[in-house]
Amino acid sequence: MSRSTDGGGQRVVVVPEVMRNHALAVGAGDWLDDLPGLLAHFEGRWDVAVGRPFTGATEAYVAEATTTSGRPVVVKVLVPRSGDGARHEVTALRLADGRGTAALLRDDPDVGALLLERLGPPLSALGLPTATRHDILCDTAARVWRPAAGSGLPTGADRARQLVSSITASWEDLGRPCSERAVDHALRCARRRGAAHDDERAVLVHGDVHQLNALRAGAGFKLVDPDGLLAEPECDLGTVLRGDPVDLLRGDPHERARRLAARTGTDPAAVWEWGVVERVASGLHCTRIGVQPLGRETLTAADAVAVLDATTGGPGPP
Repeated sequence: MSRSTDGGGQRVVVVPEVMRNHALAVGAGDWLDDLPGLLAHFEGRWDVAVGRPFTGATEAYVAEATTTSGRPVVVKVLVPRSGDGARHEVTALRLADGRGTAALLRDDPDVGALLLERLGPPLSALGLPTATRHDILCDTAARVWRPAAGSGLPTGADRARQLVSSITASWEDLGRPCSERAVDHALRCARRRGAAHDDERAVLVHGDVHQLNALRAGAGFKLVDPDGLLAEPECDLGTVLRGDPVDLLRGDPHERARRLAARTGTDPAAVWEWGVVERVASGLHCTRIGVQPLGRETLTAADAVAVLDATTGGPGPP
């Protein structure tokens, strides 16, 4: 179970280590202390009993729960962060309305708490070949893409600027764990994608499409944990492209971008550039919160891709 009691009868919440590391890294130690009370509050407010946490979550406490009527659901409480991340996630889930994403049942964006339908195992647990997983991720992400002008979500240009700032600061803070060439390459690609943003073409995108965020839903899959953006669809495919870093270097990395683009009718050069940016940002983030060896493998791939593009005259697939 996720909770026990201490000697004084106070309920203790067992927090997965990676999520605890993330909370401490962003200065949310007080939130960790308050978490038992928050969960108790929403148990009463939403008439649910909270059970075991999901150990794979990194930016929120996510746990199994059951309603008083016996329905299996999920309670999610986001680690506090600057900006309106919780509201953006809630907005994205409302707009998707259960099509391509988990259905949102209740929410409190002021606290960052959500009650969601419970889905099946993640795509990562099914042992599928890389190409098959990528097809599933592409098809599931495409179900989310729809016009959403006026929703108040950040744009692809906003995302690009945020990634430039994050990569620059994290690389220095972490002692430069990848090459300067890889960082410069990512920053150039981010600035190009930001400049290419077009409000007319922008759609609702998930923003973090990977195999841990795709869960079985009946015969198909649904995505969880949307960032919620109005961006070109290639933004989502860049997060698919950044994954499986070891496998990426066994073949032609550009071919992966071409394949994802062909599957979705999108621009392979834009997919490639978003992938370059997301790979460096993700590798640095994994390094910060201790997700290894994924962090090292992702940054190794980022270094190799930067050399490849310098050799071939990149930045995208020829």
